[in-house]
Amino acid sequence: MLARHHDPIVAIATAPGRGAVGIVRVSGGDIAPVIQAICGKPLSPRMATYLPFSDATGGVIDQGLAIHFPAPHSYTGEDVLELQAHGGPVVLQLLLARCLEAAAAINPQTGKPSLANMRVALPGEFTERAFLNDKIDLAQAEAIADLIDASTETAARSAARSMSGEFSQAVNTLLEQLIHLRMLVEATLDFPEEDIDFLQKADAQGQLSRLQQTLQGVMQSAGQGAILREGIKVVIAGQPNAGKSSLLNALAGAELAIVTPIAGTTRDKVTQLIQIDGVPLHVVDTAGLREALDEVEKIGVERAWTEIESADAVLFLHDLTQQGAADYIQADAHIHEALLKKLPATTPVIDVWNKSDVAAAPPDDRGVAVSARTGSGLEELRLRLLQLVGWQSAPEGVFMARERHVHALQKVDEQLSRASAQLLSRVPALDLLAEDLRQAQRHLSEITGQFTPDDLLGEIFSKFCIGK
Repeated sequence: MLARHHDPIVAIATAPGRGAVGIVRVSGGDIAPVIQAICGKPLSPRMATYLPFSDATGGVIDQGLAIHFPAPHSYTGEDVLELQAHGGPVVLQLLLARCLEAAAAINPQTGKPSLANMRVALPGEFTERAFLNDKIDLAQAEAIADLIDASTETAARSAARSMSGEFSQAVNTLLEQLIHLRMLVEATLDFPEEDIDFLQKADAQGQLSRLQQTLQGVMQSAGQGAILREGIKVVIAGQPNAGKSSLLNALAGAELAIVTPIAGTTRDKVTQLIQIDGVPLHVVDTAGLREALDEVEKIGVERAWTEIESADAVLFLHDLTQQGAADYIQADAHIHEALLKKLPATTPVIDVWNKSDVAAAPPDDRGVAVSARTGSGLEELRLRLLQLVGWQSAPEGVFMARERHVHALQKVDEQLSRASAQLLSRVPALDLLAEDLRQAQRHLSEITGQFTPDDLLGEIFSKFCIGK
């Protein structure tokens, strides 16, 4: 632990602004003097006590509930005090200042401050201490933040599963199998007289195959969880007046973007968060792609291409009413060529044929025919979109995961594939096999925090809210 991890900390634990209830949380050290100064008496462990919160002169700041959680049976694993008061910003700031003041007060028995070095907590520091004190692992800590930030019900339920330890248990199961396999290989290295027949008799290849199979299931669930957490960025692109803004409004079920018959109405991006099957989608409406007629439209078109290049999926919108016009078809072909050049091969592009309510059928069946006006074809478009980005509708088996988790699991998969190739070779290099398995274990351990660089911890917890 760093030196700061031993400092007593205090923070307002509820969101900024006015509310019915606000919470000030204290953690670390012997907080009995602070409890006595503010509450006027000791508190029964884990019992909510209604009483006045006193200032330094004995005046009343507010009246509310005080709860003392003695270590180690608390959120952080340290002594914790929670003061639940009325949720006005001024009241909470007064309580925060009073905690710092009580901690700095000289104890007449010792002649020293009651709680030296108490300070305001950094973002995520309470949860960081819970991790450092083995109350939760790193994946569970991240799931707490993901639960707070969840934008859909499905994402919230998946985060709750990760927070309860489902993801960590899946990772630990992989670790147990991997450690057992490492034990066999290391034993063979330590006792050279036990040649490769020892690994064959122990069915090392079969154990490795079963481990890889289990890993694939965890990777599948983690990949789905990453989609739930990060969401999908979907950009609507196409020529002016193809109906891009109308499609955004239809998908969102609200009039978000201005729609007129005038070409070039949309000059800047319009973004809306919607959900399909519990998956958050960041849908971006962009300016029509053409040779700009003025400086403002030029900037809008440049921004459109910037959004397109960072998209997870692109809806290339075509106007069915213009399919008989050679100039329109040629411009569509030019946009399609530009999309192929600018987008990675893995980014799906869905051809969407709009205005199907007033025009003939699309020229081919590769895309989706829709009517932004009537809603026809929108459900098919939603399903096609989820399929192309890899979502499978099985939310009850999904736990929340992050890109770093998915990346770590991919690294494990690579190492196990190398290990499998070594085992299958005619003359396995046991030292290389052992190293592949060791690296696989290291990558797995990064997920739960058993092996984690300090700079990664700082990055993770700095993104939490203060007071959590």
